[in-house]
Amino acid sequence: MPTLSGGQAAVEALKAEETKHVFGLIGSATMEIFDALYDAKAINFIGVHDERTGTHMADGYARASGEAGVIIAGQNGPGATNLVTGLSQAAAAFSPVVSIAGALSSQHVYRDAFQEVDQQALFTPVTKKTWTVPDAGRVPELFREAFRTTLTPRRGPVQINLPRDVLSGQSDYEGLTGFQKPKNYRSQYLPAGSSEAIAQAASLLMNAKNPLIIAGGGIKNTGGHEQAIALATAMNTPIVTSPGHGDAIPFTHPLNAGQMGPRGNPVASRLAKEADVILALGTRLGFNSTFYTYDNINKDAAIIHVELEPTAIGRFFPIELGIWGDAPTIATQLSHAITAMKHRAQINAWTDAFTADRKAYLAKREADAVMDDSPMQPSGLFKTLRGVIPHDAAITMDAGTLCLQATDAMNYHSPKSLFTPLDFGLVGFSFACGLGIKLACPERPVVSLMGDGGFGMTLSELSTAVDNGINTVTVVMNNGCWGAEKAYQRDFFGERYIGADISSPPFDKVAEMYGAAGFSVNKLSEVSEAVEAALACGKPAVVDVAVDPNALYSFRRDSFKHRGG
Repeated sequence: MPTLSGGQAAVEALKAEETKHVFGLIGSATMEIFDALYDAKAINFIGVHDERTGTHMADGYARASGEAGVIIAGQNGPGATNLVTGLSQAAAAFSPVVSIAGALSSQHVYRDAFQEVDQQALFTPVTKKTWTVPDAGRVPELFREAFRTTLTPRRGPVQINLPRDVLSGQSDYEGLTGFQKPKNYRSQYLPAGSSEAIAQAASLLMNAKNPLIIAGGGIKNTGGHEQAIALATAMNTPIVTSPGHGDAIPFTHPLNAGQMGPRGNPVASRLAKEADVILALGTRLGFNSTFYTYDNINKDAAIIHVELEPTAIGRFFPIELGIWGDAPTIATQLSHAITAMKHRAQINAWTDAFTADRKAYLAKREADAVMDDSPMQPSGLFKTLRGVIPHDAAITMDAGTLCLQATDAMNYHSPKSLFTPLDFGLVGFSFACGLGIKLACPERPVVSLMGDGGFGMTLSELSTAVDNGINTVTVVMNNGCWGAEKAYQRDFFGERYIGADISSPPFDKVAEMYGAAGFSVNKLSEVSEAVEAALACGKPAVVDVAVDPNALYSFRRDSFKHRGG
C-alpha cells in the first residue's frame, strides 16, 4: 500500500467495508476525503442539502439494508452540529449509522478558533461511541473500530471526528495498521439459549392457558419472522408486535394480532393485558409498548424475556426467566422443544377467541372508515391507501397525530416495510428516510407519509431525489396545523391556540418546480388515481392531500390527566 493522506485512507477504509453509498454535504474541512471519493467509482456519493436529513437517509438505508449507513458532514462546527438530531434519532432506533465529520486542526483546539466546538463531547451522549482520530496513521484502525461498533448488537450510530491535519497528514498503511475485510475482524455468530433455559421456557409456555408472543425489533431487524411464526405455529398462539414494528410479522398471517400497547389496536392490546405467560421476543417492553405501567401488560403474567442486549432483560418489569441471546435463534430452539409437546386445549381456545376478535376488528375498521369526499377524514384516507399501496412497498412515517393514527391503520405485508421515528418521535424524518430506503431496495416502491409541517422542514431534499433519480412517493397529509399539539390545546387547554396553525405553499407545485411530479388532492375519490399516477410516473413524486383540520386526536392523554381532560 503506497503512502496515502488521511483523507485517502478514510476512503480506502470505506472501500474495505464494501460501502456502496455515502450521503454527505461537502465542506472545506474534509476536502481530502471528497477528492479521494472522486476516484472511488464503486461508492455512490449522494450530495444532500442538510446534514440532518442526510443522516435520516443513512438511517433509512441502514435499517432497510442491514448494512451501515454512512453520512459525512464536510464542515466542522455548524456542519457537525447539524448531525446531532439525526444521530439521536438513529440511536433511538438502534440503527447502524457511521457518521463522519471534519474537525478543527489539532493545533487550534481550545483557542476559540473559527467554527470551534468540542465535537468529542457533543456527540458522546447521542452515539454508541465517538472517536477523534489523533493522527493519519490510525485512520484505518479507527474506521474498523467504528464499523465493528455500529454493527455489533445492540446496534447504534457512531461518530468519527477527523481533524484537518489528520486528513492532510501522510502515512504508510501496512500490516495490522492497514485495511482489512470485515470477515477478518468481526464475529460471525450470535449467542443461543442454554438447553436448561430453553426447557424451562418451553415448559412455562405450554403450561399456560393464555400464552402470548410479543415480537419486537429483535425479530424485525434480523429478518427473523419465519422463526417467530414457526414458534407461534408450534404453540398455536397469537403474536403481537411492539409499536413501530407492526411489520415484524406479515399482516396476512392468521396468528398476527398487530401492534400492542397504548397506541396499538384494541385486540392486540387486550391480549397483552390478559396473557398469563408472555414471551418477550427481542423487545425491551419499553415506553411505546407499555408506558412503563401495568396498564398495558398483565401484572400477573410470567414474563420470559429474550434479548440480545443483556442490560435490557427485566429492566422495566420483573421477569420469570431471562434468556440472553439472538431472538430468531432462540425462537427456533423453542419451536423444536415445543413441537415435542402436546397442544393444550386451553391454548387452542385462547387462540380461537383471538382469531374471531381479530377478524371482527378488521371488519369494523373497514366498515367504520368515513368515506366522505370532503372534508377528508383520516380513516377514509387510510382505507383508500390500504387499497392502492402495493403489498411490497416500504412505508415511512413521521411522528405527529396523523402518522400515529396511520401506524396501525396500514397493512404491512412483508417484514421491514414500516419505518418510523420510534421512541424519538421526530417530525421531519419520513421523506428523507424513504430516500435512503429506496437506495437500499431500488426494486421496491417507497411511500412516505408526512404531515404538512414535517414535509415543510425537509422539502429541499426534493432536489437530492431528482438529481439522483431516487423515485419515492411522498403523501403529505395536509391539515394546516401541528396536529398533535393543536389536539392537546383543544382537549386540555380550553382551545387557547398558539403556534398551532401553519401555512404552506402548494406542495404539488413546489415539487414540479424542483423537477419532481406533483399531485393535488382535495377529495377522497381522487386519492387512488393520484397515488397510482405518482407510483407510475418515473420521478420523485409528491401527493398533497387536504385532510380535515378538525380531525385531530390526543394520543398522550396520560400526560394531561392533571388537567382533568
